[in-house]
Order: sequence, then C-alpha cells, then structure tokens
Amino acid sequence: MSRGRVLWLPCSCNLFFATSDVKSFCLCFDWAVNKKEVECLIKLFHTLATESRDRFAAVGLDRNMFRNILHCTFGMTDDMIMDRVFRAFDKDNDSCISVVEWVEGLSIFLRGTLEEKIKYCFEVYDLNGDGYISREEMFHMLKNSLLKQPSEEDPDEGIKDLVEITLKKMDYDHDGKLSFLDFEKAVRDENLLLEAFGPCLPDIKSSMAFELKTFQETNEL
Repeated sequence: MSRGRVLWLPCSCNLFFATSDVKSFCLCFDWAVNKKEVECLIKLFHTLATESRDRFAAVGLDRNMFRNILHCTFGMTDDMIMDRVFRAFDKDNDSCISVVEWVEGLSIFLRGTLEEKIKYCFEVYDLNGDGYISREEMFHMLKNSLLKQPSEEDPDEGIKDLVEITLKKMDYDHDGKLSFLDFEKAVRDENLLLEAFGPCLPDIKSSMAFELKTFQETNEL
C-alpha cells in the first residue's frame, strides 16, 4: 500500500499517521463514519488547513476558517452560535480544530445519534459552561436567532415571554434554569426542541450536499 501524506494530530497521544493508514486510527474512536469516509474527511481537512494563512495552519483550522466553513457550507449565520459550535468541536480548548476534533465533530454533526446530538446541542447552548442553560443565556441566544420584526412593542419583552414559555415547557425541576437532564427529557419527549435556542446542526439539504461532495470519491477508492 502506498503511503499518503503524513499529518500531525495535536492531541494527547501525539500520533503520526499517513492518510492511507487509517484503519487503526478509526478503531481508536467510535465514529459514525467509515474508514474510507474518514480518509475523505482527513483529505478535506488537510486541504482546508493548507489554505489557511493563520499561524495554526500547520496543525489545524483556526476559528475564522472554521466559521467560514459553517457559514459557506452549512448556511449558519448566527455569530454567537458559530462561536459555540467552534468551542464544541475544540475539545482541548487550544483555539484550533485538530484532525481528530474535525472527524469526531463532523461524525456527530452529520450522523450523530439523538443522544450524541443532545449532548452536543446542550454544550453549545451552555454559554458559560456551568452545566446549565440560564434565563440570561436563553434570552441572548433567542434574541440573536429570532428575526427582528418591526413592532410597536419592545422586542425584548417578547423574547422574555418566550423564555418563560420555554422554561415552563422544559424546566422539569422548576429551578428557573435548564440542567442537562431537563434538556434531555424535553428533547426526547419532543425532538423539535433539540435546536430550541438556535440552529447549531446542519439542515438535511446542506448535510447531504456536504456528504455527496466530500464522500463522492469513496466508491472510487
């Protein structure tokens, strides 16, 4: 087997591997993408990292490059949500998406189970990372994501009302904030609540378009 381009994985194990030698790499992680699809994602990662002129280009994708991908490929427009998605992908908090974080994140992003997506969305929405989605966090996210309509009424009051309605529906322990258990139960009861505070997952159309474009060479390998 011919050896492919070698990539450095900036993670705790300091792995070096070739893109053609992905089998053992895949076995280390429980991903929803198969070996050849991982190869395609690694190839795309390398292409994008090479295009970046940022100082992180040698090891991964910086925030601006990643946000550009979210916007141009998956149609995301909310700056706050895009920053939170970046943080959800960036597991080691080094302000750079490594190849492992890229494949792991996209595996959930594109094909995650409901359980995986619940954990991911909660992490995105928990803005300060304290394990709860507070009234204030709900207000900021809803204010950011809702279309502003001309009205004589104070729009903030409408958003505050929406926050209270949301809490009434999702706050099962009535403590004025959403714990992970609250969020999980609400979403399992009604799946549409998964992205209650703003779109942080790709829609079906953009997801399918990305997979078609990125994995189209899979059957040719």
